[in-house]
Amino acid sequence: MLKRPPLGLYIHVPWCVRKCPYCDFNSHRFEGILPERDYIAALLNDLARDADRVRGRRVESVFIGGGTPSLLSPEAIGLLLDGVRSRIALAADAEITLEANPGTAESAKFKGFREAGVNRLSIGAQSFDDAKLAALGRIHDGHAAIEAATMAREAGFANFNLDLMFGLPNQTVAEAERDVETAIALGPTHLSFYQLTLEPNTLFHRFPPALPDDDDIWNIQRAGQALLAEHGYRQYEVSAYARDGFRCRHNLNYWRFGDYLGIGAGAHGKITDPASGRVTRLWKTRHPAQYLETLGIGGEHLVNPENLPFEFLMNHLRLRDGFELGGFTEGTGLEAYALEPALSECLSERLLERSGCLIRCTDAGWNFLDDVLQRFLPPA
Repeated sequence: MLKRPPLGLYIHVPWCVRKCPYCDFNSHRFEGILPERDYIAALLNDLARDADRVRGRRVESVFIGGGTPSLLSPEAIGLLLDGVRSRIALAADAEITLEANPGTAESAKFKGFREAGVNRLSIGAQSFDDAKLAALGRIHDGHAAIEAATMAREAGFANFNLDLMFGLPNQTVAEAERDVETAIALGPTHLSFYQLTLEPNTLFHRFPPALPDDDDIWNIQRAGQALLAEHGYRQYEVSAYARDGFRCRHNLNYWRFGDYLGIGAGAHGKITDPASGRVTRLWKTRHPAQYLETLGIGGEHLVNPENLPFEFLMNHLRLRDGFELGGFTEGTGLEAYALEPALSECLSERLLERSGCLIRCTDAGWNFLDDVLQRFLPPA
């Protein structure tokens, strides 16, 4: 039977100081004064409309992403979180994350975010090498990234993440190792360590920089993973490493095919309805100006049952823990035979492994995850 999963809330802030050449997120350069009050009002109006879909349910985590949410004032974040609590039930121990760019980091701001109710920061360092940061189009240098992590601790954030990118233009293994060593020395509870990719509709895709070759990228990744493991950061997802007890609860909910509301320009959501046996995807207007004009209008569509195996596995197989066959039935409403014949093929080719009812990727499967997932796409 289809079972209702945990619920999260994603809040999108679409503005940045400058659009990075590798970024394909829904982010827009801003000039002048941010329309904080108007945008918070639109977000809360958006949430009020969606609240009926989750009446009686409790939100376990909130993630304020972007864009650059740290452009907002602590007062705006406080107003936003107070408005969230007045419209939906928020768990007393909810994880509340805010993304921060070191180029917008200020000690007073971080303290204000903490007082407003944020209890986890995610700091987009990307690198600590000034030349690499300049090549990435970042607005901060390595010193600012170090200062941001220091300010996070001083502001009372016992739980914070550092984003670190590898495979950067002309990056060597030694340079990448220095980045990882610097990050570890700052004492984050969580690290996102992921490869730079050239996404369509980005400046880097049109004008590709000189990136390390595949062998060098592989060596960089393995060296970084070894350093992280040596210092107690366990890899629990393709690009996520955490100290014990500090896995990102919000992202885990995504990867476990959980439910979430998404408010803000271009935000997406997913809601499961056991009574009807349906899984619904929600979306909101992408452009900030249109979002403000419509006060958050968007749309929705039902997920075709034929697509549910792929959507479920696209998330779960990113996790080291994999999934249980009973969890597949609870998350999709489908029996385990809906995974055949692709499941048996992947098991026989040792891309997946099975222990009782638990299915997870082998190392080979993880390294070729896109190839594995394509096996579970419905026929064209």
